[in-house]
Amino acid sequence: MDMNFNQHISQQFNADLEAIRNQMLAMGGLVQRQVEDAIEAICSGDTSSADKIIQREDDVDNMEVSIDQECTHILVRRQPAASDLRMVLAVSRVVRDLERMGDEATKIAIHALEVANGNQAGSKICHQAIRHMGTAVVKMISDALDAFARHDIEGAIEVVRNDKMVDDQYASAIRELITYMMEDPRSIGQAINILWILRAIERIGDHARNISEQVIYLVSGADVRHSTLSEMEEQAQGDL
Repeated sequence: MDMNFNQHISQQFNADLEAIRNQMLAMGGLVQRQVEDAIEAICSGDTSSADKIIQREDDVDNMEVSIDQECTHILVRRQPAASDLRMVLAVSRVVRDLERMGDEATKIAIHALEVANGNQAGSKICHQAIRHMGTAVVKMISDALDAFARHDIEGAIEVVRNDKMVDDQYASAIRELITYMMEDPRSIGQAINILWILRAIERIGDHARNISEQVIYLVSGADVRHSTLSEMEEQAQGDL
C-alpha cells in the first residue's frame, strides 16, 4: 500500500513539473508571435495589427502570474531537490524574461503607430534595420525555447552567439540613425521612435540570451548569468 501511494505521489509530482514546463513553452510561443507581429506591424505600417498586440499584453501578464503561482505551490508542496528544483527555478526565471519580451513587443507596437504617420525615409530604415534585427531575435526566441525543451546546451550557446550579432547590428543601426538625423534635422522625431524600436528589439535578444542561460543552469547546475561567451562555451564542453 505504501509503495503504491509513493508511486502515485511521484507520478503526480512529475505531472506537475511537466505541466509548468508545457505552460512556460506555450507562453513562449505566444510571446514569439507577439514579437513577430510587432516587427511586421512596424515594417508594414499595419496599425490595426499594432492595436491587437497592445490589447494582448494582458494575456502574457496573466500567464506569467499563473505559472509563477504554480511554481510557488510546487516549491511549498513538494520541496523538490536537485534537478527537479532547478526545473522549477528555471521555469520561474524564464517566464519573467518572457513577460518582459511581451512588454518590449508592446513598446514596438506603440511606436509603430507613431512611425506609421512618419515619412518614407523612416520607413526605409524600418525595412532595412528593424526587419533584419527583428528576424534575428525571433529566431533566437524560437531556438532558446527549443533548447529548453530539449535540454540542449549547445543550442543554448548558439543563441548567446547570435545575441552578440544582434548587438553589433544594433550598434550599426544607431550609427545610421545618427547620420540620418544630422543630414535632416526635421527627421529627429521620427528617428527617435525608430531608436526606441531598435532598443526594444535589442532587449528582446538579451532576454532570449537569459533563457539560454537558464538552459545551461537546468542541465548542468552552473549559474552562468554573468559569464562571458567563452566561459559558457567552456562550461558547455565540460557537460557535453
